[in-house]
Amino acid sequence: MHSQPAAPARDPGFEDRTYRKVILRILPILLLCYMAAYLDRVNIGFAKLDMLNDLQFSNTVYALGASVFFWGYFLFEVPSNLLLHRYGARFWIARIMLSWAIISMAVAFTVPLAGFFHVEASTMFYALRFLLGICEAGFFPGVILYLNYWFPTHRQSRVMSGFLMAMPVSLTLGGVLSGWLMTSLNGWHGMAGWQWMLLIEGVPSIIMAVVVFTCLCDSIDKAHWLSADEKQMLKANLQQDEQGKVSRLSEVFFNPRVWLLVFILLTFNTGFYGLAFWMPSIIKSAGITSSFDIGLLTAIPYGVAVVAMFLNARHSNRTGERRLHAAIPAFIGGCGLILSAYFSANLVLSVLFLTVAASGVLSLMPIFWTLPGTVLSGVAAAAGIGMINAIGNLSGFTGSMITAVAENLTGNMNNGTYVLGGCLFVSALLIMAIPAAMLGRTEAQAKAQMKLEAA
Repeated sequence: MHSQPAAPARDPGFEDRTYRKVILRILPILLLCYMAAYLDRVNIGFAKLDMLNDLQFSNTVYALGASVFFWGYFLFEVPSNLLLHRYGARFWIARIMLSWAIISMAVAFTVPLAGFFHVEASTMFYALRFLLGICEAGFFPGVILYLNYWFPTHRQSRVMSGFLMAMPVSLTLGGVLSGWLMTSLNGWHGMAGWQWMLLIEGVPSIIMAVVVFTCLCDSIDKAHWLSADEKQMLKANLQQDEQGKVSRLSEVFFNPRVWLLVFILLTFNTGFYGLAFWMPSIIKSAGITSSFDIGLLTAIPYGVAVVAMFLNARHSNRTGERRLHAAIPAFIGGCGLILSAYFSANLVLSVLFLTVAASGVLSLMPIFWTLPGTVLSGVAAAAGIGMINAIGNLSGFTGSMITAVAENLTGNMNNGTYVLGGCLFVSALLIMAIPAAMLGRTEAQAKAQMKLEAA
């Protein structure tokens, strides 16, 4: 049995300075990695605007290709996270980023690759998207696990919001960049704009793979930029935080709290991925035809969502309250999605309510990802976070397919958006069902921290 290191005197100034030092050292790297990841993940939504005609794909082929990514992701998520726990974040995250960049760029050459392997272009598209899911599996839960190696539960919402801010930022900048690349490079050297977009937007992931391997460290003990007292304090806080958590791998798969988190993620991610994959098409259906203009308009909802996410996470971190800070944004997001579909013929109102939807969905994400750390630790956290994200991300399949099926059956994709909004309402109800015992310690720790700061 390991002895618990004695914590230094509880100087809140020393503790806050140390955590600030850790944040400034590791968070910018992780944020840039996630920006690159999300750029690669959702640029298929922009490629769709021109790719379907070039490859003669139907909306159903696109929807299946967009969503089959998540089956590869699902199958390899938990094994990937266990390998990260065993071999270290530095090597494994770098491996993930390099491999997914190569496959993402290969989608630009779907037709030549299909000819080389003597298969249909649609079959090659499905295969590349499935491989992309396999390659990226473990990145997001791996980062969540990595943050649990450094921060106790009550400090995580601020850190999670900083990391997850990469999502709306990349969607904001990515929309403008994708639209510009598709418009300005179309036809250059005989290649379509969507092909250039996929190639160029894969480069940041390759660069960040090198940065991760050279600059990130695997654990507190290996952080040469921390003093001995700082390491001791960080490890003591983590050991205190782990008391009462599930730590054995065998307990993860039968824990009802873990499964509650799975269903919460499954429902709210269905709404989010439906929004992310189809927002460019929703805006196009309102009468906007230029890819660049569509990119500019998609930047508005995600730009506002950055501010909403930050403010909600900061208040949650200050008070330690989690349930309402997640449930209310889920409800608001559902209302926004439904109203954006209802007013789809009015561009101004449609973008306004898409902004409300994006702000709601993205504001609950950093709050949600503090919850696994209230239940799990050690190898159980590696497997549990991987399982939660793996099953929850099957919503990428349901979110994209709901809209496609609705369009095929009714001729109007907006009918599927009503279903996506309803999924967010279900998510809000499930969040309110989280047991108080699961959240009580986080709120108590936040209040104790506030008293120390006031002293």
